Amino acid sequence: MTTNISGKLLKSVKTVFGKQPAKKKAEKYHFDLYGRYPITLVKGKGSKVWDDERNEYIDALAGIAVNSLGHCHPDIVKTIQKQSAKLMHVSNFYYNEPQSNLAEKLVEVSGLDRVFFCNSGAEALEGAIKLTRRHAYKKGKTGVILTMDNSFHGRTLGTIAMGKDKYQQGYDPIPTGFNRIPFNDVKALENRMDESVIGVILETIQGEGGIVEVSPEFLVKARSLCDQFEVPLILDEVQCGIARTGKMFAYQHYGIKPDIVAMAKALGSGFPIGAVAATEEISKAFDHGSHGTTFGGNPLACAVALETQRVIEKEDVCEMARVRGSYMKTRLEDLSTNWSAIKEVRGKGLMIGVELTFPGAEVVNEMLKRGVLSNCASNNVIRLVPPLIISKEEIDIIVDVLVESIKIVEKNDEV
Repeated sequence: MTTNISGKLLKSVKTVFGKQPAKKKAEKYHFDLYGRYPITLVKGKGSKVWDDERNEYIDALAGIAVNSLGHCHPDIVKTIQKQSAKLMHVSNFYYNEPQSNLAEKLVEVSGLDRVFFCNSGAEALEGAIKLTRRHAYKKGKTGVILTMDNSFHGRTLGTIAMGKDKYQQGYDPIPTGFNRIPFNDVKALENRMDESVIGVILETIQGEGGIVEVSPEFLVKARSLCDQFEVPLILDEVQCGIARTGKMFAYQHYGIKPDIVAMAKALGSGFPIGAVAATEEISKAFDHGSHGTTFGGNPLACAVALETQRVIEKEDVCEMARVRGSYMKTRLEDLSTNWSAIKEVRGKGLMIGVELTFPGAEVVNEMLKRGVLSNCASNNVIRLVPPLIISKEEIDIIVDVLVESIKIVEKNDEV
């Protein structure tokens, strides 16, 4: 038997990873795309999930920063039930109330002027790319969008063209029109910015890149240069947005406002929805027929996203993320002092990365055995993005399990 820090017992690895009918069917019928962990999750509630062997886990990954209100929040479940019994989908040839109400709400919380709805983060970024190019076209220009080293914006051809080389392998010819520069390098940004640039895009906090925050100096300079050259500043807030950092959007910590922002993940509390918000001036680049979607902005997805906003306000989730994130980060920083295994603890709110001095995959596996789900980004950064409603006690368990798992891997490496 394996005991996790909370005092609960997980069955032996052999038993936990035993029968797995879903695993066997997936291996036979699903595209072999994911390096899956050998458990089948069947139920979730709050910050916890259960597998088909009734083992309980604290979810410190939250579907990769998606389930920010926890699994099966009662208000979200009720909204899905109510709206699905009323109206789930209509074409965008017609108006629908949840879509209009959500657009109004996102304009309010983002400080921007108009919104387009889609179904995912990658679609939101594709929309942002098209909007940027269309804006340049309307001004009689073509050119490049500046992107950042170590970034990740999605899996479509357009979005992989902006990010890491490893996601581009085997997909030539890669779309052109993008130029990467070092992230947080102000001098590189200043040197590259000229009349050939039609936009600048960056993640306010790089997620897949290892939880790396944009520096205030870099973001302020990017805003200033975009203003100078009259091109849009585009922020990817797919992972760091919707209350995760202690504010509705991470850029609100910096005192600047983008021209375009892409959002998804936590926007629908687990229900698929994405959005692009933009200023009035930039949004005018789109006109009838220049962009669109079948499923984006459907009544069901929009009703869920609108309820998500209501719950965030009602339960003061932004403040919850700030306080509990500060607690988790402080605990990790205190533990990392004079411990060579941990190089750095970084992040904002409940978007935290623990950079190790060795690869983190085995640490994630050890945490899984002890009842905590986590993830490793950029080879050696343990990514902790739990539900924002997580309790202090659950945070303590996550930290304790992480520490124990690091020590076990360290010890095994010494043998």
